[in-house]
Amino acid sequence: MGVGSIFDGPDVRAEFEKAGINTHFIPLIWKYVIKNPNCEWDDIPDLPSAAYSLLRSKFKTSTSSVDSVINSNDGVTTKLLVKLQNGAFVEAVIMRYDTRLGKYCGKPRPGGPRSTLCISSQVGCKMGCKFCATGSMGFKNNLSSGEIVEQLVHASRLSQIRNVVFMGMGEPLNNYSALVEAVRVMSGVPFQLSPKRITVSTVGIIHAINKLHKDLPGLNLAVSLHAPVQDVRCQIMPAARAFPLEKLMDSLQVYQKNSKQKIFIEYIMLDGVNDEEQHAHQLGKLLETFDVG
Repeated sequence: MGVGSIFDGPDVRAEFEKAGINTHFIPLIWKYVIKNPNCEWDDIPDLPSAAYSLLRSKFKTSTSSVDSVINSNDGVTTKLLVKLQNGAFVEAVIMRYDTRLGKYCGKPRPGGPRSTLCISSQVGCKMGCKFCATGSMGFKNNLSSGEIVEQLVHASRLSQIRNVVFMGMGEPLNNYSALVEAVRVMSGVPFQLSPKRITVSTVGIIHAINKLHKDLPGLNLAVSLHAPVQDVRCQIMPAARAFPLEKLMDSLQVYQKNSKQKIFIEYIMLDGVNDEEQHAHQLGKLLETFDVG
């Protein structure tokens, strides 16, 4: 194994176990690295001596770096251009909102400022969706679980991240094992994001949806539907040919039955393609048995 990311949970655990080092040190290492971006391994206090030599030989505190940070004029969004160790770039976007704005039951809303991070899972994407800039790039490579988590690490140094959405570059369910490993790290110490605050958006990779609830219970699922019938869906999303709408809806029924959670439906209105009255009726019929958001 080459030099990997310290946030690649399974690799780090495997190396610690192989060396006979207690894995309870791993979250302490993560916490220190998050708070001290430019630290060296020897800076971390109170680790067993074997841990220092293992970390030096096998892992980096970060395999990616923030190439640029661009803030919107209103300060609501911050775009991070993240450079990976292979030289490729992905984007992660922090979106801020204030839950106190507006009223709830006639009273001021509780809470305060919140930040959601939109994360990338691949460089490019092979789904080829017509409305998506990443789709026109084609697929370059999958991110490792460490590279996915590092986007959260970089962002958390700029803002307190409360929610994560996998809606950046790539189709998350086409990088399934790295996605699962990354979410498990994010929902553990020290990040401690509730799975209810993590959303994965997919075009509808049926075989992966069938495994998702078992591997990541409590996670939010969002499905890019964009059309209520298969032929229109294929015009907009060529990859939908591999995932017939009827079979996709069957797998979503099973997912909802097992998870007891709402499924979020994404639908981009394209003029003259999927925005006619008949499409609205077809969509209502398609979703009538679902609990959707």
